Amino acid sequence: MSAADVSAAPLTLESARARFGGLFARIADGAVDREQRRELPRQALRELQEARFGALTVPVSHGGLGLGLADAVDLLSELAEADSNVAHALRGHLEFVEDQKSFAPSPARDEWLRRVADGELIGNAWSERGSAAVGTTATRLVEAPDGTLTVHGTKYYTTGTLYADWTDVTIGRDGLPDTAVAVRVDQPGVTVLDDWDGFGQRHTGTGTVVFDAAVVRPEHVFDGIERAPHQTPYFQLVLNAVLTGIARAVVRDAVAKVTGRSRVYSHGNADTTRDDPQLQAVVGELSATAFTAEALLRRGAESVERVALATLDGARPDDLGDLVARAGADVYRAQTVLSDSVPAAASHLFDALGASGVSVDAALDRHWRNARTVASHNPQVFKRRIVGEWVLNGTPPPTAWAIGVVPGAS
Repeated sequence: MSAADVSAAPLTLESARARFGGLFARIADGAVDREQRRELPRQALRELQEARFGALTVPVSHGGLGLGLADAVDLLSELAEADSNVAHALRGHLEFVEDQKSFAPSPARDEWLRRVADGELIGNAWSERGSAAVGTTATRLVEAPDGTLTVHGTKYYTTGTLYADWTDVTIGRDGLPDTAVAVRVDQPGVTVLDDWDGFGQRHTGTGTVVFDAAVVRPEHVFDGIERAPHQTPYFQLVLNAVLTGIARAVVRDAVAKVTGRSRVYSHGNADTTRDDPQLQAVVGELSATAFTAEALLRRGAESVERVALATLDGARPDDLGDLVARAGADVYRAQTVLSDSVPAAASHLFDALGASGVSVDAALDRHWRNARTVASHNPQVFKRRIVGEWVLNGTPPPTAWAIGVVPGAS
């Protein structure tokens, strides 16, 4: 579908749910089978792109659907309830859109927004393995004598690139700080491997990408780029949306299993499982966790949205630092709670089910594995300290971070 075919009326959350609800249901129907067969959700992502989910927050002026950031994050959590892998795989794409919207209008920015509106998908390739120093990258951009630009290097944790048309790659280039390039994935010189070996979120495409003289067009080099001011809290906000979706899925499966069960224990408290007060208490606890997750997600999303709206089209208000600090603190406070409570809920689910709940055919263990894996991203133990330092001393949360080795450290 061309961007020109899109109505000028932006979506509301209600109309977005009507548009995507049936597709989410189909994605949920296949989630267990994909998990058991280790089948990548290519069809699910293809259908989402055909339905233009990737253009959710692209302005209608550029052919997008125009949904607000906070509403889009709510919708993303509903996709995560259907399949947390699929929602997570879109993390880099959604943030790339936020970057573009925060830039001043230009032909290059308009081109990217229209590409996304027309259904193209962007992955992420920032992280590397190995012993590189913190804040550095071994992946390089090389210019040949004839002016041809090529990328050389290897990235890992490349979430979503396995399914993408483009990938957003951080690179090293002499004299150019914070440089990134957009690399077309389906070209010679780009090898995308499905080698992510985590025990959860197995289908997010979070493996290795090798760049062996992959060609980059000069206009796709973002020299010294200033990313969206809300980039870092937004990345973490997406993880909170995934955790919220997992919490909802835990409740959904608990209700289905408890209400569908006829066998009871002789030492239980009722003639049916759904009337047993102890099992009711377990399900009530699970529901409370999901409810809390939804509220925390929305609070953080609204804080991030305030930054996004204040910096749209290159605007940079005087109080930007305060807005970004508040957004980071709100998202990280939610993250410290959800990183503990959602994996715990995914474990307590089994208290309501008995031994039959651990059947491999049910694949209910995926909820804990997925939640624990998401909670391990950018470890929340550090977020607690960041929030505490902000509360005690007014220190703004960091707007970026990196991983690597400190030279000289033992």
